[in-house]
Amino acid sequence: MNTVTTMTGRVGRWSVARQMLALQVAVVVVTVAGGTLLGFLHARGLLDEEARRTSVAVAVSVARSPAVLDALDDPDPSVALQPYADRVWREAGLDFITIMSREGIRYTHPNPAQIGGRFLGTIAPALAGRTFTETYTGTLGPSVRAVTPVWDASGRVRALVSAGIIVERIGAQVREQIVQAILTGLLGLVVGTAGAYLVGARLGRQTHNLGAAELGRMYDYHSAILHAVREGLLLVDRDGRLTLANDGARELLGLPPDVEGRQVADLGLPDSLTEMLASGEDRSDEIHLTGDRVLVASSAAVRSRSRPLGSVVTLRDHTELQALTGQLDAERGFAESLRSAAHEAANRLHTVVALVELGRPEQAVAFATAELKAAQQLTDRVVGAVREPVLAALLLGKTAEAAERGVELSLSPDSELDDVALDGRDLVTILGNVIDNAVEAAMSGPPPGRVRVRLRAADGTFLIRVSDSGPGLSPETAGDVFRRGWTTKGDGRGLGLAMAGQAARRLGGEIEAGRGDGPGEGAVFTVRLPLPARDGDHASPAGEEAR
Repeated sequence: MNTVTTMTGRVGRWSVARQMLALQVAVVVVTVAGGTLLGFLHARGLLDEEARRTSVAVAVSVARSPAVLDALDDPDPSVALQPYADRVWREAGLDFITIMSREGIRYTHPNPAQIGGRFLGTIAPALAGRTFTETYTGTLGPSVRAVTPVWDASGRVRALVSAGIIVERIGAQVREQIVQAILTGLLGLVVGTAGAYLVGARLGRQTHNLGAAELGRMYDYHSAILHAVREGLLLVDRDGRLTLANDGARELLGLPPDVEGRQVADLGLPDSLTEMLASGEDRSDEIHLTGDRVLVASSAAVRSRSRPLGSVVTLRDHTELQALTGQLDAERGFAESLRSAAHEAANRLHTVVALVELGRPEQAVAFATAELKAAQQLTDRVVGAVREPVLAALLLGKTAEAAERGVELSLSPDSELDDVALDGRDLVTILGNVIDNAVEAAMSGPPPGRVRVRLRAADGTFLIRVSDSGPGLSPETAGDVFRRGWTTKGDGRGLGLAMAGQAARRLGGEIEAGRGDGPGEGAVFTVRLPLPARDGDHASPAGEEAR
């Protein structure tokens, strides 16, 4: 019992490659041994059948020979028949031909001393006129023989002829063939074992000599990890085919169920992400935009003994983080504007105090009132026209930030906007990035730089129009501004307009860029977003316009 347990434990610790080798060797051995045994039985049967057919053919030929009938009329038939029989059985490859009387008395025999004796064997069927075969032990030992009648001219059985082959001779032929079969089987065993060894060695390299239980556990862990992690994981082979995509990757990229096995170029992904997947290079933390997501992608090349196998790509969803970052940037800009405004207010306060100390209170009051009036007019204009609090705060901050950079940002007189019930972060992403781009463009144009913003909600559509006094966009450039990497700075790191386009599509709208046709207008960005329907809002467009 202990020995059996030990052997079972040893086999259980065998690698899959070693188990496959043992199984293949066992199969080869059983196949060769079985084939050899079947070949032996088949060869024995064939030789036995061949001996019977040859014996029948020779016996019938001798029985029909006229020389045999003529010799039977002699006083001593053996004198003529014995030389004839000896010549025939030697030429035919038999061991004996016995010609006998109806009573079984031999006229011929390979051993002349046996002539005149009684034939040992069955003769009744031949006397009845039928040719038959049998295996019988006679004076020469066991033999396969045929017995046939000799007919005279009147149709009477005159004598009998028996021809046969000794069983030992058949056995010698069988042994000769079986030796050849064994040699062939051994050659097949050697070749099969060598092939099984080579297959096992390759399987061992591919499975790292792990056992079946270890491979099973690795597969279970592998499957559990793929389904558990929220990050996307892609495996791409060196031919650019996607071999694996976990649940996270399918969700992040919107991949179909039958995606595995397809070329990455056929997945409908953005060009930049497709190029990264197909490159097979080591890359780290690249930002890519899909239809509605911002993804951070990293790839690592996979090699086996310096042979490239493909790459592993991980994807992380930074959509929410980028949106919060954009909103934080807007808040930071607003805070910087407040800081700058506080600094300017301190300077103006010192000026007012100095005027009072110089005995000029009227000028101090006039100076303070003028500054307060300008600031209040800006706030009243923005807050009065834009009653969406997020956008109002963003516009105030961007106005102060643009002023610090020497650009005048103004709101068009016909702007009017209530609470639009759209996602505030997406609105900040769209308007903030478009205004930032317009300010950059205005700074590169002739002074003074100007940026004009128009916000309007009518007929179920929220319209954003931002124009600048910069150099404008060429028709070729207008189609690329929302592509990741485009920027007015020319450093290839632009992401703001691409994110603005993505946010507009996420809200079900559209964004376009072109060249302005008004005086002093350079580039114009237009965003159209559908407004969500509100309960009880059944007024006609004409009535809305009248209100």
